[in-house]
Amino acid sequence: MNKNILRLVVLLLLLPAALSAQKQKTERAYAAYEAGSYYEAIDFFKDVYSRTRDKQLKADMVFMVSECYRLINDPKNAELWYKRAVRSPFPKPEAQYWLAESNKKLGRYPQAIEEFRKYRQLVPGDPRTEQQIRACELAMEWQASPESYNVEELKETNSKDSDFSPAYGRDDHGLVWFTSSRDDARGNKEHGATGQSFTDIFETRLDKKGKWSTPVPVDFFNTEFEDGTPSFSSDYTEVYFTRCEAGKRESKGCVILCSNREGTRWSEPEKIELLTDSLVAAHPALSPDGQTLYFVSDMPGSLGGKDIYRTTRTSPGSLWSRPENLGTDVNTRGNELFPFVHSDGTLYFASDGHIGMGGLDIFKAIPQGGDSWLVQNMRAPINSPADDFGITFERDTEKGIFSSARKGRGDDDLYTFEMPPLLFSITGLVKDEKTGQPVQAATVQLIASDGASMQTETGSAGDFKFSLRPEVDYIFIASKNGFLNGKEKETTRGQDKSREFMATIQLTPIDRPIELPNIFYDFGKWDLRPESMVSLDKLVETLNDNPNVTIELMSHTDSRDTEEFNLDLSQKRAQSVVDYLIAKGIAADRLTARGYGETSPKVVDAEIMQNAPFLRSGVTLDEQYINSLASDEQKEIAHQVNRRTEFRVLRTDYVPAR
Repeated sequence: MNKNILRLVVLLLLLPAALSAQKQKTERAYAAYEAGSYYEAIDFFKDVYSRTRDKQLKADMVFMVSECYRLINDPKNAELWYKRAVRSPFPKPEAQYWLAESNKKLGRYPQAIEEFRKYRQLVPGDPRTEQQIRACELAMEWQASPESYNVEELKETNSKDSDFSPAYGRDDHGLVWFTSSRDDARGNKEHGATGQSFTDIFETRLDKKGKWSTPVPVDFFNTEFEDGTPSFSSDYTEVYFTRCEAGKRESKGCVILCSNREGTRWSEPEKIELLTDSLVAAHPALSPDGQTLYFVSDMPGSLGGKDIYRTTRTSPGSLWSRPENLGTDVNTRGNELFPFVHSDGTLYFASDGHIGMGGLDIFKAIPQGGDSWLVQNMRAPINSPADDFGITFERDTEKGIFSSARKGRGDDDLYTFEMPPLLFSITGLVKDEKTGQPVQAATVQLIASDGASMQTETGSAGDFKFSLRPEVDYIFIASKNGFLNGKEKETTRGQDKSREFMATIQLTPIDRPIELPNIFYDFGKWDLRPESMVSLDKLVETLNDNPNVTIELMSHTDSRDTEEFNLDLSQKRAQSVVDYLIAKGIAADRLTARGYGETSPKVVDAEIMQNAPFLRSGVTLDEQYINSLASDEQKEIAHQVNRRTEFRVLRTDYVPAR
C-alpha cells in the first residue's frame, strides 16, 4: 500500500479518538470551573487551547482562562488573557467589559476609561458603563486628594497566604482574631477557588513593647473546613463566626456559629438557625447592643450576588427573627460583604457594586431613620484599586485594622489605620491699612467660643501665631496706640483635616480723617440711600470694636452752588449719618456731626491717582484747579472726589456713662 495512503488511513482511524479525548478534557475543564476549582480549571482550559486547531474552541478557551483569572482575583493575568479574548476571531462583548474592569483593579484608570468606552460602543444600554467611568474619574480624584488616615501594613501578623477579616477580642484591643489560610491552618485541603488551604481563625496578642505576637490557631473553634470572619459582642462574652463545609469540588454552603465565654473558656459552638441548610449565611456582625445580627447571604430575594441582611432578638439567648434585606441603599446588583457595626451605629461593609476604586471597596452606611442609609465610600488611603474589606475599629475611635490585597500578589494582608488628631493653627500678619507696612509690637487677642482667651504680640514682621482647637469659633483682635482696633474671624467647625489658617488684620491709623466709601445721597438731599447702609454698618462694627473712641462725622460737598447752601447741606448729611449710628445702638455722646461744605477740598494722593491718573499728586482740588482740567469728564471726576463722608477720631479715652 502506498505510504501516503497508509498515513491517511491511520489519521482517519485516530481522529475520533483524538476528538473524544479533546471533548473529555473540555468537559473536565468546565466541570472544574462550575465547581469553583478555578486554579485546576485554568490548567485544563490552557491544555485544550494548546491542543486544538478549532478557532471557535480556541476563542472559548481564551475567554474561560480569562474568567478563571478574574475569579481567583488575579487582575494582572486576567488583563493579559482578556486582551487576547477581545482580539480573538470570536470575541465576546463581556470580555471587553472585564478587560476594562481588570485595568481598573490594576489602578490603570485612564486605560480603564478607554476600555469602558469601547464596551459602551458594543453594548450601549449597559447601565454599568457610565458608573464605572465615573468611578475611575473619582478614584483618580481620591488618590490625588486622600483622606487623612495613616495606613500601615501589620507585618508581624501577615503571611505569604491570605490574612483577613480581623476582630478585636478584648476591651483593651490587645487581642485580635482574624482569618488565615497560612500553613498552620488545620484544614489541609486546598480550596479550588483560592489555591490555598482552607482558612482557620488565628489570634495575635499585643505585648508590652507594642509588638504583635506570632499568630497561633484558635484550636477549639477550627475544623478541617473553612472557619473564619469572627465577630465579638461588645462585652466580649459572645463570638460569632462562619463555617463553610466545602470540598475541593463541592460546597455545602456556609453557616454562622456562636460560642459563649465561660470564665476563660469558650463553649462548644452552636449553629444559629437563620436559613435552611442549602442557603449561605456568612460574615456575622453583631451590633453594639447585641440585639441585631448583620450577615451576608445570597438567599432568594437578594438584589445581586451577595446581600447584607439583618436579624434581631429581644435578649441574649432568645431566638433570632426572620432575616430582613437591608434594601437598595446598601445592597446592589454586585456583592456586599464583611459587615461591621461601629459603636456609634455606623455600618461598615465591602462592596463591588457601589462606585469604588476597584474590586471591593470599604463603605460606611450611616442610619438615616427607618430603613434609610447614607452610604459613603471611605476613599483612599483606606481603599485602593485592589480588594479592600473586613474592617474593624477600636471602640469610639477612628483607629483599627482592615484587610487589603493592595500589594498586588493576589493574597490579602492586614493593615492598621488611624485618623491622626486634628491639628489647627493660625498664622497672621498685622498691617497698616494705609501703607501696607507691617505693624510690629501690636497686641493680638484671641477670643474663642469655648471660653478660651489668650494674647500675643506681633514680631518685627507684624506676624503672630496661635494654636487652635477643633469645632471652635475664633475672633482675633489687633490693637496698638495710634490705630483703630482691627479684627478677623475664623472657625475650625466642620473641618475634617488638619489645617494652618492664614489671616491678615488691617489697622487703620487715626492721625488723619478716614473716608467712608459708598455713602450716597440724592442730588441736593441729605437722606441716606439704601446702598449706603453697608458702609455704615461696617462703621457701627468698628465703633463697637473700639468702645473708647469718639468720632466726628465730616461731610463735604463740591464747589458748585453757593457756599451757604453747601455748608447747610453737608451739615444735614453729617447729621443723617449720626442719626443712623445712634439708631444702631451707638451712644450719642460718642458722635459729633459737622458739615464742611466746600471748605476742605481733597488733596490728591497716590490712592486717588489710581482711579484718576490725570490728576497731579499733592494738588488741592479747589475750584480753580478743577476748572483748569481739560474735559468736562475730568472735572466731574474731580468734583466726585471732593464729595465725600469721613470721620476722624477725637478721643481714645472715652468711658461710657453708667
